[in-house]
Amino acid sequence: MHHKHKHSKEEIGIDTGEAGSSPNRWLLPVLLVAQLMVILDITAVNIALPHIATDLHISGSSISWTITSYSLIFGSLLLFGGRAADLLGRRRMFLTGLVIFTTSSVMSAMAGSAGMLFASRAGQGLGAALLSPAALSIITAGFHGEARAKAQAAWGAVGGAGAAIGVLVGGILTQAADWRTIFYLNIPVAALLLVASLKIVPADKQKPRWRGLDLPGAALATTSLAAIVYGITQANSAGWTSVQTHLCGLGGLAGLIAFAVYERHTGRPLLRVGRIADRSVGGGLALQLVAAGSIFGLFLLCSLYLQSVLGWGPLNTGLAFVPLAVAAGVGAHISGHAISKHGVRGPLSAAFAIAAIGMLLLSRVGQHGSYAADLLPGMLIAGLGLGIAVVTVSMAVLAGARKDEAGMISGLASTGHEIGGTLGIAIFSTIAAGSGAILGPQVATGIGHAFSIAALVATLAGGAAIVLLPRAHHFLAKLALNPQAMPVH
Repeated sequence: MHHKHKHSKEEIGIDTGEAGSSPNRWLLPVLLVAQLMVILDITAVNIALPHIATDLHISGSSISWTITSYSLIFGSLLLFGGRAADLLGRRRMFLTGLVIFTTSSVMSAMAGSAGMLFASRAGQGLGAALLSPAALSIITAGFHGEARAKAQAAWGAVGGAGAAIGVLVGGILTQAADWRTIFYLNIPVAALLLVASLKIVPADKQKPRWRGLDLPGAALATTSLAAIVYGITQANSAGWTSVQTHLCGLGGLAGLIAFAVYERHTGRPLLRVGRIADRSVGGGLALQLVAAGSIFGLFLLCSLYLQSVLGWGPLNTGLAFVPLAVAAGVGAHISGHAISKHGVRGPLSAAFAIAAIGMLLLSRVGQHGSYAADLLPGMLIAGLGLGIAVVTVSMAVLAGARKDEAGMISGLASTGHEIGGTLGIAIFSTIAAGSGAILGPQVATGIGHAFSIAALVATLAGGAAIVLLPRAHHFLAKLALNPQAMPVH
């Protein structure tokens, strides 16, 4: 397979050495730490939301923009970030993303107003969108055969474990010091990564190739998605039938349609839109939005209930999420075995049904509830179901990738996860803030309503899985041609 190594040198611009040579043994740890830093800044901040809201005087569902401004920019620019790494150089984009992420972390830590915090978090999202796909592509180019499979499995494990580690780190730092410490912690970590990267990450051998970067497509997609999310988050105050809500929602949808048309007619698209017609890719992507939105919403709503209603501190709240993380991990492990035997349609439908039961149990939370009786059972059941669902939808999308578009489809899967999470946070925080307040015991009613809606959405998604996804024998035949899409246990 020497022709693949030659191709990677010419197209990717990374010096992998002679065919079969091993990369520096510290390369993978450096890239994994960088990815962990990116993941932590989503869930760690989740725990600190009540403290941020009080400190910066943020009210209502607007507090959700602390997470949304990060995940929206991150998710909508992932495809662009991957393409930029291909054309401009993987190490260049990795280092550029690292510098932008670190600078924005400092600005987030120093934020004195909601507007400055949201803008700084958007900057972190931009840095993450350049850093993360560049790091993954360095792994793809630098490792081969069994070593690549193990490296990609470790990458996936960091993504899953990062959520659990994030809530613990966020809880410890917020309670022991201050929420700003979450962002200050990125500075020494990023400094070590910068020094290590200059020594360990292979240098780019080709000059940057600026032609082919789809800047108009990236701008159109990001603006359209931002309009939709903004319309949802402001609908509670502006009114769901207001002109503002309709303009944002319909304008965003029109922008996404324009993006699809533009991508079909440009020579070097960020996304080959026609691939969404594949049932594995298109159906998996649609259901991935639901799965990611549900699990992001689950973390947010449980965190708000524990801190605002039960009055728990950040550290205890972080510890309370450990059972949920374990349940989701068990579900992720089960999914691999279920997919290899039954495809994706049956397991995903069952996963959403399990998640719906958990959400229904959580919908009973009240102002005078308890963690053990009212929250924990639903968290465990919903976590198990969503753990299965998140992995299953990813495998559905990735198994539909052709050999020449693995990077693009991987970027699409990552984009679906982040955008789904962004929409989930926006929608469920808006429902929870229906009473006008997101802090205090009175939010319990809104949280219960949000969980009821989540249960309904999961139920509908379970039925949609039967309709949208391919039958087991069709999917398993496709998976046999693309075995690298399967998770490694």
